[in-house]
Amino acid sequence: MIRVLVADDQAIVRDGLVTVLDLSDDVAVVGQAADGAEAVRLAADLAPDVVLMDLRMPVLDGAGATVRILAERPATRVLVLTTFADDASIAAALRAGAIGYLTKDAGRQELLAAIRAAAAGQAVFDPEVGARLVAGFAPPPPPADDLRSRFPALTAREADVLARVAAGSSNPEIAAALFLSPATVKSYVTAILAKLEVTSRAQVIALVLGAAR
Repeated sequence: MIRVLVADDQAIVRDGLVTVLDLSDDVAVVGQAADGAEAVRLAADLAPDVVLMDLRMPVLDGAGATVRILAERPATRVLVLTTFADDASIAAALRAGAIGYLTKDAGRQELLAAIRAAAAGQAVFDPEVGARLVAGFAPPPPPADDLRSRFPALTAREADVLARVAAGSSNPEIAAALFLSPATVKSYVTAILAKLEVTSRAQVIALVLGAAR
């Protein structure tokens, strides 16, 4: 059972999410928070697997709450569910460490699939947000040589792969560009995530673009 904490300052939204999620056999809502500070407290008390996090809330916003939750419970996955899909909001969520980003017009099945993916440690994005990430809502990543100087734990080949991950390339695209097998690229990506102490490609992009995780 996937334990979910819902954080949103609008009671009608929280109630609607609870109703939708409670229809699933593998998802259970364990708590509701009306602001970011309450979300931090409840995440510590209830140990949810996934936090559905609105970004614009009183007391403490969603990005700030995400940072504090992950600092205390790094195994918890934060999935942003918000009305806004502007560049600043996306960047703030990724910098904070959110594993996914959906807008509130997502359907029930899309939301449940995103929760399951997040619980499994997989990044998931609204199609519009994903397109913006691939297109690059921020300046392009620096060259591989610069990345290796910034992240000295990386090998030269890992820096090459990292540059392409940050540019939005898929594993098959990276494999073709570097004349490697997709399996080899997957191994490099796994090593990069471990060395950079991140858990998703989204966090890699935010980190490479100069933002603190």
